[in-house]
Amino acid sequence: MTVCALPASPHADQIAAHLQLQRQAFLSEGPVSAAVRKDRLIRCVELLKHNSGRICEVISDDFGARHPVSTLMMDVQAPIAALKYAIKHVDQWMKPQRRSGLFPFNLFGARAELRYQPKGVVGIAGTWNGPLFMVFAPLAGVFAAGNRVMAKPSDLSPRTSEWLVEAVSQYFDPLEFSVVTGGLDVAQSFTRQAFDHLVFTGSTGVARQIMRDAAEHLVPLTLELGGKSPTIVGRSADLDLVVEKIAMGRAQNGGQICVMPDTVYLPRERVEEFVSKFRTLWLAMFPTVSGNPDITSVVSDRHLQRLNAKIEEARLAGARIETLGQVDALATDRRCPLHLVINPPAQTSIAREEIFGPAMVVVTYDDIHEVLDKINSYERPLALYYFGRDRQEQEHVLGNTLSGGVCVNDVMLHVGLNDVPFGGVGASGMGVYNGPEGFAQFSHLRGVYHAGWWDPRRKLGLLPPYSNKLLQLLQNTVKRS
Repeated sequence: MTVCALPASPHADQIAAHLQLQRQAFLSEGPVSAAVRKDRLIRCVELLKHNSGRICEVISDDFGARHPVSTLMMDVQAPIAALKYAIKHVDQWMKPQRRSGLFPFNLFGARAELRYQPKGVVGIAGTWNGPLFMVFAPLAGVFAAGNRVMAKPSDLSPRTSEWLVEAVSQYFDPLEFSVVTGGLDVAQSFTRQAFDHLVFTGSTGVARQIMRDAAEHLVPLTLELGGKSPTIVGRSADLDLVVEKIAMGRAQNGGQICVMPDTVYLPRERVEEFVSKFRTLWLAMFPTVSGNPDITSVVSDRHLQRLNAKIEEARLAGARIETLGQVDALATDRRCPLHLVINPPAQTSIAREEIFGPAMVVVTYDDIHEVLDKINSYERPLALYYFGRDRQEQEHVLGNTLSGGVCVNDVMLHVGLNDVPFGGVGASGMGVYNGPEGFAQFSHLRGVYHAGWWDPRRKLGLLPPYSNKLLQLLQNTVKRS
């Protein structure tokens, strides 16, 4: 039977019918060999590699402006690295693991093992800021685990989504990998399906609704959300290094990345030096704003209005705003200067909510313990960054905070660690992808017990009718435990 790809903006029943066809194909296939898994991963690599030029074009169109270097790094090379890592390790990951047996049965040949089995059909609901990374990075673990996939890219990246439908159809049977396109109503229908696992990248608010919907079918979830990503600068830190690392991070994707340094905590006496050094370095990288091809546009007018409203609210509440660059009054490209929002009042939205754009909060402190108390009073962030050469302080920060991941004396690079799981905690998400833990996330960890050559229970008197001697023996065993 030849199965066609889904139409544009499919109805909920069409999505459900296609999901059922994929599940039937999965069941008919039986055990998924390493060769099949690697073949699917290789085809993903080929899809990205051979279409890199077109990918740069469609993603730039969706943003309004995005330099091909940014797209090649984030949406081509980064997922290729994850996919190739999975190709290299999938044989090892698939092997059953010997586990400790059950005494005394293990004395007579009984043994236990753990097997990793594919779950079935996994749904991936991506987002617009890294439209291909957010599909193909988790897809590395999904395909390595032997699953089939349905993906729903963001409705804010329509050109990329349309291209992806065409590209995937050239490399995959629709029962292996299918792409769903459409607006908010389609996205909601997609995340309400009875997948065997669902990956969602997006906001915490939307994730709460997705969890409610997933409960209907008891769908296990991997949620990659966000948060304020606090950046703590200790007094022992090299400020030149701090400025350089944060600036390199902030330069990526117009600040529209979920692990972007959002709020920088600085010793009060160093704030002016930080602002001065940061301004100098930033303007050297971006001497102009409007029309500058190195600056990624804010993705939409709505997001730009949201950002400007946050900054203006902070200004009116008494925060100091340092604007790094000037916008041409006639510009329409949504490229923005970076705004440093210094010490905004706690009740302002920019102090409480993830910024996700070209603005960064700077908060001064006197005692680093106050910083940790403040961070711990907020929801758990997806990332946390610490700068400093004081090892004791570093360990104190790591031991007294909780976040999805951490970088020490750098920012954001932990996301690229393909041998380390990436994921959030609490309000910043649940579950992981990347590495062996990502493979395990999309597998069913199935315990298997193999009986030995002799069962000692009858000989030991463990079968009814039970004796008082056995009862006394068990009671003494409990006491000695």
